[in-house]
Amino acid sequence: MRIAVLSGKGGTGKTLVAVNLAASAKEASYIDCDVEEPNGHLFFRPRVFASEKVSVGIPAVDENLCTGCRLCVDFCKFNALAYINNKLLVFAEVCHSCGGCMLFCPEKALAEKENILGEVQRGISGNVAVITGILNTGKESGVPIIKKLLNNMAKKEDLTFVDCPPGSACIVMESIKDADYCLLVAEPTLFGVHNLNMVYELVKLFNKPHGVVLNKCLQEENPVEKFCHEKGLNILGRIPFDSELGTLNSKALISVRENEAYRDMFSSLLQIVTEEVRHETVANP
Repeated sequence: MRIAVLSGKGGTGKTLVAVNLAASAKEASYIDCDVEEPNGHLFFRPRVFASEKVSVGIPAVDENLCTGCRLCVDFCKFNALAYINNKLLVFAEVCHSCGGCMLFCPEKALAEKENILGEVQRGISGNVAVITGILNTGKESGVPIIKKLLNNMAKKEDLTFVDCPPGSACIVMESIKDADYCLLVAEPTLFGVHNLNMVYELVKLFNKPHGVVLNKCLQEENPVEKFCHEKGLNILGRIPFDSELGTLNSKALISVRENEAYRDMFSSLLQIVTEEVRHETVANP
């Protein structure tokens, strides 16, 4: 059972929900796909037992073999190659590592070299296996790291929570593509409606079953709840605006391990979510 937790922007409560649901389970895996700013490990403080570098291949030029035919330049649709002043230049920042330029080069002047993007760390924290992707500073795309994370995902029958990057860009699409269910976290504001709609449109595009968790709920009118009713979105849970919960979260403490009331709240939410996922996977296999 693979549950992706996502939101339209950072700070909505996506990691709060993913971390506490994973910690509430008897046994679970937590995968942090927010590779540009991973923070789940700050809560779990896992004992890391394995670390693996993630790299992609980019072209390297042998100037002694290059004749300046420009076939590779014409082939590359991402403008990662340019022939200037009788020299072939490679712009690694925009290279998509397709390898086509090396195949097209008639002189075999292009060879592959390793470009390290980041790493994947594996650890354990109590009942939770914690897998974290880390994109190195200055690197452009975390998609290869997310692919590595999800290729090493737990068995499909295991309970796995995927903490997605915020928003709806390519790295989010990569994070949800193998999910059985998408849990959308939203704030009770008009801005929250806009952000929820972004990820709602995305999961519809991927035809993923989904439900909503409302965070920071107050007694006053909630425009996100109104949006959910209008769109027919299933609200699975409501987390109240709570200063103690916010304090625990700001200290990177797992709420369900610190407070019995929060343990009951997230355990109840976990039961609702897992029952909903089972229902959806049976109804829409």
